[in-house]
Amino acid sequence: MDFETILPILIAIGAIGIGFVMGWVVKNNIGKNKIANADARAKRIVEDSEKDAANLKKEKLLEVKDEWYKKKQEHEHEASLRRNKLQSFEKQLESREENLERKVELVNKKEKEISGIKRTYDDKIKQVEDKQNQLNRMLNEENSRLERVAAMSREEAKKLLMENLTEEAKGEAAQTLKEIRDITRAEAKKEAQKVIIQAIQRSATDHCVETTVSVLQIQNDEMKGRIIGKEGRNIRAFEAATGVDVIVDDTPEAVILSAFDPLRREVARLALERLITDGRIHPARIEEIVEKVNKDLDEELLHTGENTMMEVGIAGGSPELFRHLGRMKYRSSYGQNLLSHSIEVSYLTGLMAAELGLDTTMAKRAGLLHDIGKTVDRSVEGPHALIGYDLVKKMKEHPIIINAVGSHHDDMPVEYPIAALVQAADAISGSRPGARRESIEAYAKRMERLEEMAKSFEGVAQTYAIQAGREIRVIVEHDKIDDAMADILAHDIAKKIQSEMGFPGQIKVVVIREKRSVAFAK
Repeated sequence: MDFETILPILIAIGAIGIGFVMGWVVKNNIGKNKIANADARAKRIVEDSEKDAANLKKEKLLEVKDEWYKKKQEHEHEASLRRNKLQSFEKQLESREENLERKVELVNKKEKEISGIKRTYDDKIKQVEDKQNQLNRMLNEENSRLERVAAMSREEAKKLLMENLTEEAKGEAAQTLKEIRDITRAEAKKEAQKVIIQAIQRSATDHCVETTVSVLQIQNDEMKGRIIGKEGRNIRAFEAATGVDVIVDDTPEAVILSAFDPLRREVARLALERLITDGRIHPARIEEIVEKVNKDLDEELLHTGENTMMEVGIAGGSPELFRHLGRMKYRSSYGQNLLSHSIEVSYLTGLMAAELGLDTTMAKRAGLLHDIGKTVDRSVEGPHALIGYDLVKKMKEHPIIINAVGSHHDDMPVEYPIAALVQAADAISGSRPGARRESIEAYAKRMERLEEMAKSFEGVAQTYAIQAGREIRVIVEHDKIDDAMADILAHDIAKKIQSEMGFPGQIKVVVIREKRSVAFAK
């Protein structure tokens, strides 16, 4: 090869060598820079880790301190509760010790009293025996003296006395029998009328026992909320419009209407039924429906009065009279429906008038209207007989009817025979078995008095009168009354009821003493 050919090769080799050397140098510098950067980054990571560890350590220390503080508070609270329980137990123990001491003292006192009573009883028995022996001696001496004076024995005296008493009794019996026969003949007509009345008493009619509440069934319990309304405005408006208390309680699908006036209660029942059917329940609609029901019920009273007159078999009368008769349907007297009672009195008066040959139509009318004063508004004061007297007088009824209405309770003199028949028929209808019952108010007061009488004794916690007042159950405090005292308490309660309260039959007094111990497993 010539020099010109070798020269480019040598230049290329030299350039490659120079490039290799320069690349090595550059690479060595880059590696050193990377190592330096990595060391710096590693140092920063270590420093950050140390800072995080320090912060984490502080947080854990704070959490441990909080947990320790909470445990300390719980421990102190539990310790306080236990101290309070211990103090309560100590007080109970002290109270029981005091009760035991009092009971021991009471037992000792009772024992002393019983010992004294026993000694007194023994002394009394001895005195009675001495008196009895003395009396027997005196009787024997007296009998001996009488035998000597009468010059006859005891048996002879008995026989003579019996004979005399027998003759005297026969004479008195004959005289009494004669008087009875004379009275029977004189009162024959009256006795015949009594027989007729007793036969009339067997007439049976249905009697409606009125109560103070009406129960209205509803479709579902959601309707109760609509009846009450927002903040109770609907129920307040309904009560104000009808004068009836509306009770919406937990009774399923039922609303209770409470009022002493059955007519108002009927208005409320019909109005509420219409409101529920209509679905629009708000104060304005309530007032509208109640007013409409009042008008409809007034027409119903008029028709009821007319139908009653037709049922009894009498005619004639004003719309006002018919309305008063219709109101009788919603009135009661001692649990007996006033309209049914008046119809029955009308029939009885007519039957008795027919037996005596009097005007039956006039008698029926007088019997039907005799209690019409009870349908007048309660704001009018006075006996219902005199109120009815003024009412029928204002309606220009016959004087016989006016007198019968005013005198059926002897508030004024009886002037006509029909008035006396009305009195008798009223008594028959009201007093026959099953016609009337004890009023709810009197029954409630009697039960309340019975419970209060039993509760007046010391140590009694609760009292319950059950079985219509035939039994009174008394629950006592077990720490104040023991088993022996319970027997004494039952006897004392029965004695107090017997001395202070009148009642038919007997009342059973049951004293219940119960102790319950309760614990909870957690």
